[in-house]
Amino acid sequence: MMKNIKIGNVSIGTNEPTYIIAELSGNHGGKIEKAIEMLHAAHKAGADSIKIQVYRPDTITLNSNKPDFAIAKDNAWADYKNLYNLYEYAHTPWEWLPELFEHAQKLGIELFGSVFDESSVDELEKYPVKAYKIASPEIVDLALLEKVAKTGKPVIVSTGLANIGDIYTAVSHLKSHGCNDIILLKCTTAYPTPPEEVNLKTIENLQETFSCHAGLSDHTMGIGVSIAAVAMGATVIEKHIKLADNIDTVDSFFSLTIEEFQQMIVEIRRAEKAIGKVNYDLTPAASLNKNGRRSLYVSADIKQGEQFTEKNIKSVRPGFGLPTQYKSIVLGRKSTKDLTLGDRLTWDAI
Repeated sequence: MMKNIKIGNVSIGTNEPTYIIAELSGNHGGKIEKAIEMLHAAHKAGADSIKIQVYRPDTITLNSNKPDFAIAKDNAWADYKNLYNLYEYAHTPWEWLPELFEHAQKLGIELFGSVFDESSVDELEKYPVKAYKIASPEIVDLALLEKVAKTGKPVIVSTGLANIGDIYTAVSHLKSHGCNDIILLKCTTAYPTPPEEVNLKTIENLQETFSCHAGLSDHTMGIGVSIAAVAMGATVIEKHIKLADNIDTVDSFFSLTIEEFQQMIVEIRRAEKAIGKVNYDLTPAASLNKNGRRSLYVSADIKQGEQFTEKNIKSVRPGFGLPTQYKSIVLGRKSTKDLTLGDRLTWDAI
């Protein structure tokens, strides 16, 4: 059995509550006030941690208008024309980090980041970061993996652009540089993700194949897929959030409102209770409804010495009489006493 992983004071594991990450991404719209508001809202909604994306435009791409850097016209972010413009708009300014971490510490919630190059790791190491996230495109950056592994902190890895060989290489590289606290997230890099492309069964296979805890980085619309993932063994759920439906930001078109995010957490906690264990016994609540079962009752008045027939006993609800399985044994035998319609049939009357 895999050992639990701790991020801050929260334990992540098979028998632990699902770890819920609120992804801020660029939904702050370039305003620190909105980012702080999102921190507070995610904490109030019940998130276990809040994740930001730590990069600068020039650490993630080049300021070029050549075709390789252009955003396709059918892409959700086509209005930004090229990658540099998109990341310039979407990034979280590093100047915000002291204030964001100060608010997170006051709230008592973990704040950590996706890192996209070695300089972003150096930046986050200035703050009380308890974990790192590797985004899907960076899973092949072995130098970055080595850098985060050497921090000695848990590493969460998204697999949305990785094949099984990429995942194997990433896990092996992290472990070879001292990181054994690895969580893999099943992810589909499509925004929003069509449900039929999620393939939740992969979560269990990730756990079995790599002996790592596994969860879901969910880009689908709504909350249903995340709840299903928990039922299928996900130990971590990551979901993008936004403050409201009427706010148009870079990732708002596939993000949950704070109210929806809170409802997702409520339903995940309900699902966790429902998963339970293999058990065929009547539960305490079900036992209260045993009178809903059928049993044998007198359906017409019977005199002492009269035979039991199909016309005077019947299998009906409730379940306080003889079990119906004994009907064939009772038929043809005689009653030891007078019985009236509605009496329970009991052995001492036969």
